[in-house]
Amino acid sequence: MTDRQLLCDTFLAGAGWAAASRAPLAGDASNRRYERLSLDTHRAVLMDARPDSGEDVRPFARIARYLAVQGLSAPRIVAEDADHGFLLLEDLGDALFAHVVADDPSLESPLYEAATDVLVHLHAADPPADLPPYSPALMTRMSALAWQWYAAGADRPAPEAEAAFTAAFQPMLEQDAADASVLIQRDYHAENLLWLPDRTGVARVGLLDFQDALRGHPAYDLVSVLQDARRDVPPAIERAMIARYCTATGRNRDTFARAYHLLGAQRNLRIVGVFARLCMTAGKSRYIDLIPRVWTLLERDLAHPALAPVRAMITDSLPPPTPDTLQRLKSRCAIAPTP
Repeated sequence: MTDRQLLCDTFLAGAGWAAASRAPLAGDASNRRYERLSLDTHRAVLMDARPDSGEDVRPFARIARYLAVQGLSAPRIVAEDADHGFLLLEDLGDALFAHVVADDPSLESPLYEAATDVLVHLHAADPPADLPPYSPALMTRMSALAWQWYAAGADRPAPEAEAAFTAAFQPMLEQDAADASVLIQRDYHAENLLWLPDRTGVARVGLLDFQDALRGHPAYDLVSVLQDARRDVPPAIERAMIARYCTATGRNRDTFARAYHLLGAQRNLRIVGVFARLCMTAGKSRYIDLIPRVWTLLERDLAHPALAPVRAMITDSLPPPTPDTLQRLKSRCAIAPTP
């Protein structure tokens, strides 16, 4: 038995779950590990986040408690050992939005309406006062990952284009998307949302991945759920949910649309870079197969007039995700040192 296993067993024993049966659960892009525990008729989820791998359960626990206070369905924390990186969480089940819609396409619109209503509800609350902002400067640096990892990994480094984009894009965000008035979860999409039809109102949406929450623009999480890297959201639903959010919050649709597409471009550039990095540093080549969808979403955002000043900078310097480009990235799987 390893030291880590002994620590985990000690944690579960202290929480009264030593006799539980345990089965692995699918993880995410992080270094966290998950197990489903069953004890008689009770179930829970173990999060194992090793501090020596750069993980920290404290942000998750903090935001989970904040969301619960707002009446939202974040997992209840059953037991916690933050020093060693263990959480025992309420098990919200397996009904991920992506799976529910695949099984019953008639639920697609109602589920996205529910996800949009969660954001309307959440954005009516003040975010935690000391939550850092997702500032235009930080967003711009994250966008540049597309050049640093995707373009470089495809043998198309373009440092001058990256510098020109950075100089142009940050002022655009500062002008139209600098509002940092709400909590943004940042990975708000159909594989992180659970359908809980036995609950009511906004509590019908289970929330899973929010430990990287920051203060940000109200359009950010709407972009996240409607421009999903992992599934195609019909454009009609995207338009309807933007209208639904603006109607519910009283926001000007034209102003909101400018911010929405600026943040969409920012997010999709970042994702392209992160997916390339996950392949090259962590050996997760499956993320390369998602890049064409993200690229299509990026092109949709670039078509908005708000992106006109940087459109050519992006399309002229970043290679499209052709089969050759994707294969070049996969050929570098797990060969780059972790930065």
